[in-house]
Amino acid sequence: MRVIGLAGWSGSGKTTLVTRVIPALVGRGLKVATVKHAHHEFDLDKPGKDSWLHREAGASEVAVASSRRWALIHELRDEAELSLVEILNKLSPVDLVIVEGFKRHAHPKLEVYRASVGKPPLHPDDNCIVAIATDRPLPQAPLPVLMLDDIEGIANVLLAEAMPRERIGVQASG
Repeated sequence: MRVIGLAGWSGSGKTTLVTRVIPALVGRGLKVATVKHAHHEFDLDKPGKDSWLHREAGASEVAVASSRRWALIHELRDEAELSLVEILNKLSPVDLVIVEGFKRHAHPKLEVYRASVGKPPLHPDDNCIVAIATDRPLPQAPLPVLMLDDIEGIANVLLAEAMPRERIGVQASG
């Protein structure tokens, strides 16, 4: 299992890019998983549904299963948020994991940058960024730059720069 992230400010197009690049990767015969970090409270349940009622009653975990999919919801309550490494260790084996978010975590990342968002680029302050996907040329960029519509090129970079899961979170020695 190899891991690569997409980092960028809100509104830069990370989710749109993920949804466009996954079919290209799957089309190459790869099994892909994603990890999405949310900076706020989110809920997969709908209030009033049985699984929601189970959690509201105090269950720390609720599994919902059908013939088509299953989901496990773990209520943290007063527990600490899981680290990226802990989340990766819970995934089933796949060829590639694309992490959306966790932009301050040390793992290889493709920056998704749009000047129109009005925020500065991340790459000058993050040595884990390996390339930039953008909507206009960035001739001054010190890293490879790809256009956001170059899905095959972006897929190539994600595959080339992804790091084995076992190396995520491991400090470089001396």
